Amino acid sequence: MRVLEGRVAIVTGAASGIGRATAITLAAHGASVLATDIDRDGGDETVRRIDAAGGCSRFLTHDVTSEGEWRDVVAAALRTHGRLDILVNNAGIAIGMPVTETSLEAWNRQVAVNLTGTFLGCRYAIPAIRQGGRGGAIVNVSSIAGLEGAAGLAAYCATKGGVRVFTKAVAKECAAARDGIRVNSVHPGIIDTPIWARMDPGLPDVDELRTRPGANALSPDVIAARGAPLGRAGRPEEVAAAILFLVSDAASYITGVELVVDGGWTA
Repeated sequence: MRVLEGRVAIVTGAASGIGRATAITLAAHGASVLATDIDRDGGDETVRRIDAAGGCSRFLTHDVTSEGEWRDVVAAALRTHGRLDILVNNAGIAIGMPVTETSLEAWNRQVAVNLTGTFLGCRYAIPAIRQGGRGGAIVNVSSIAGLEGAAGLAAYCATKGGVRVFTKAVAKECAAARDGIRVNSVHPGIIDTPIWARMDPGLPDVDELRTRPGANALSPDVIAARGAPLGRAGRPEEVAAAILFLVSDAASYITGVELVVDGGWTA
């Protein structure tokens, strides 16, 4: 079912993980997708997969902390497709360390990407969506770390908690404007994505963790088995399915909510 036929979407952080899965899923359901990321090689691969499946996509190199680049990305959507209907603010980073060892530079970097990037996306996408007069949907990707604390991830938790409440405020602004724009957040739990390898430069990648005898204690599957009632790490496609629901007409009366996709972790 091509429930997004004729709609135009921007998906940030689309070079891998949840962003890639989301771009592929939205395109498979009919959306024309602008996939953005700082990783050109990964972004090109995402677009290759979409195109091979018969979808419509384009990759744009995009630093979400840059106001100028946000202007350019939104302008590209309007120039190419004449409209913008959907924004998925997914780009994010996680730097894991105790708060007493977190440098100001590391703190500011996480705030810039995770929180300021989300703000800038909404700041520039909302007027573009309003311009079409058809309404639209924004999904901001937060985390269960935006719902509860996690030792060693204080800065990450702060940014993702900020995304959660920011989303609710923007949802109320759009509702008050009667512009038909819905704004929701998604809160993934332990999802099997490359962010695990990036959290600490000393960690091997997820595939190596999974195949190593006695699996490393930081592997997504091991962590999820300790805390998620479903007993496994989630897949990026499972988060993408939740995002698809929120941007589709099936969620037409849903705004300002936090949809948790965590295998029961926070239950």
